[in-house]
Amino acid sequence: MKPVTTLTREVAEAALLGGAVLGGGGGGSLSKGRLNAERALSLGEVRLLDADEVDPDTILVTGSAVGAPAAKEAQALPQDYVRAVELLMENGCPRPGGFIPNECGGSSITNGWLSAALMGLPVVDALCNGRAHPTGIMGSMGLHRDPDYLSRQAAVGGNPERGLYLETFVAGRLETAASMVRIAAEKAGGLVAVARNPVKASYARQFGAPGALRQAIALGGRMMDARADGGEAVARSVVGFLDGSVVLRSEVTEVTLETRGGFDVGRVLLGTCEATFWNEYMTLEVCGRRIGTFPDLIATLREDDGLPVATAELQKGDRVFVIHVPADRLILGEGMRCEELLRAVEPIVGKTIV
Repeated sequence: MKPVTTLTREVAEAALLGGAVLGGGGGGSLSKGRLNAERALSLGEVRLLDADEVDPDTILVTGSAVGAPAAKEAQALPQDYVRAVELLMENGCPRPGGFIPNECGGSSITNGWLSAALMGLPVVDALCNGRAHPTGIMGSMGLHRDPDYLSRQAAVGGNPERGLYLETFVAGRLETAASMVRIAAEKAGGLVAVARNPVKASYARQFGAPGALRQAIALGGRMMDARADGGEAVARSVVGFLDGSVVLRSEVTEVTLETRGGFDVGRVLLGTCEATFWNEYMTLEVCGRRIGTFPDLIATLREDDGLPVATAELQKGDRVFVIHVPADRLILGEGMRCEELLRAVEPIVGKTIV
């Protein structure tokens, strides 16, 4: 059996860096992820278990944050994540034996860490997805295909001083529950902490993305080793590790972004390159030729230091590297293999996805 890993600040930083790249423009900001990680590590021990170290019948709960990263009044505090777990248990869900992040991202890779630290439970490396994705159902490991599965989701967030704080629990078909949580995020000012979809560890092992957290840690370690040599060295370390490519180095010439339905939607122009996004980058075209399509990984890294830049943070005049990694070189959850979920992207960004 592999030894249990206790997350240190150095390991956490590697996870955040790698997770931010694997966020593909989404998954929250690196700065927020660092804040979440520091809070979790200061509150208690955060243990990481591999999927095969957990009893198959152990109940795992997905930790998530749902909302639009660019929303101005977004707020979800550490206690909100724990309260969401409490709401699940108050509504008949068994006490979890561990937590799984819903995806990789600059902050989303830390989802579940705060709850794990405060409740003395492990984070299990059986993420719902090894990259970031816009909708909750995409990170639900194919549960929407089971007509008998009752999704249970609890959401907590919002600034009480502005009258935006709310708590909600919903049970129903996965699509319905996910939509209700998205509405809650809007009503809370743009963001809610979510605990959702308790499943047995055996299910997460089969339909999730086991190994994705350790992959993010390894990727981030490569980036940390390369950063003394500058942004290009970091970008090269990323594509070398993931077997991808640097598509171009360019200045951002235009960014259009609107927050719509609890999502950030828009496009980025970089010279002859156009990238569309729905929280995460969805398409990448150069001179009108399609280079990458979600769930391929498309990411922007700052030219000076190689740090990933989320779509919500990118600004006109920024100089970045644009990288692309084909989907078959990523560790992906079942939601990324559901064609019906990928088709939902098309009317949002106005591009063919499937």
